[in-house]
Amino acid sequence: MPDSRIPAPQVCRFLATALERLGLPADDARTVAELMTEAEVQGSDGHGVIRLVPYARRIRAGGMNLHPDIRVVKEKAGMALLDGDNGMGHLVMKKAAEIAIGKARHCGVAWVGARLSNHAGPASLYARMALPHDMIGLYFAVGNANHLPPWGGLDMLLSTNPIAVAVPAGEEPPVVLDMATTVAAYGKVKAKAQRGEQMPVGWMIDRQGEPLTDPKRADEGFLMPIGGYKGYGLAMIVGLLAGSLNGAAMGSETIDFNQDPVTVTNTGQAILVIDPDAFGEVAGFKARVDKLVRELRASERMPGVDRIWMPGEQSHEKRLANEREGLALPPALRRQLDDFAREMGIPQLSDT
Repeated sequence: MPDSRIPAPQVCRFLATALERLGLPADDARTVAELMTEAEVQGSDGHGVIRLVPYARRIRAGGMNLHPDIRVVKEKAGMALLDGDNGMGHLVMKKAAEIAIGKARHCGVAWVGARLSNHAGPASLYARMALPHDMIGLYFAVGNANHLPPWGGLDMLLSTNPIAVAVPAGEEPPVVLDMATTVAAYGKVKAKAQRGEQMPVGWMIDRQGEPLTDPKRADEGFLMPIGGYKGYGLAMIVGLLAGSLNGAAMGSETIDFNQDPVTVTNTGQAILVIDPDAFGEVAGFKARVDKLVRELRASERMPGVDRIWMPGEQSHEKRLANEREGLALPPALRRQLDDFAREMGIPQLSDT
């Protein structure tokens, strides 16, 4: 059975209904549903609708605060530290981004860190929040489970620790880099498992150093860092900035939220916003971004290469297609959502 196409607003309504039934206040449920749907729209299927059931498991186990007091606990002109009070990460990081954007407007640059947060979906969701304000957004996070050992080791003490950067352009799509510090994010491993697909060689290895391609055996190995030892170093630095600096979990303190739905994760994240207006005329900056994008795209290609892509350009095309045609949800995920709806006593996705 092929993947079905469901209009994004319909998916969002279903998610909001489910989250509200789980106990989130209506406004918070809507906010989280919108961000989860946005993740799916941009093609981040490992961080979108597929996360509903794992979130529900943690909520039902009492591992997440549904009525958090998300507050600033430390602040200076160009920075703030948020305490997420163990609320849903989407709510914490949306507030962090809004604070950073406001501060950057006055200071030119602003850094907002968060502790006691939770999984918040794909990194680019929050970096992109700066784009409508003609600002640059950077996002850093400690992943919610350790799947990476130090280079040459076997103890998994680091996570995928993602980075995202969103840069506004003029006539071109924005330049958006969204990457794990591992070759693949663990959410992609989950998506492969649900689709019944194999992983490419290079995503994971087992404890003997041999390629691991069956996503259902992921617990037998670990993810590979990008660029070998350089990716390991980058994962560590991101963790120090997003986790240790904020008083959030890092290293052995990181809770595997896939296996432990009860313990507070104390997830650490950070967002940096830069206002190009502090450096010169915004229109001039965006024109220079356009010029560079066009130069790179028009540069000489290797044999067999049809197109040179910019970071985020394929996601941009997926976004346009998904907005036009609806979201493609695999049959296994649809069945899982239908079962969940029956269990929760809410309309199924097709009836929303």
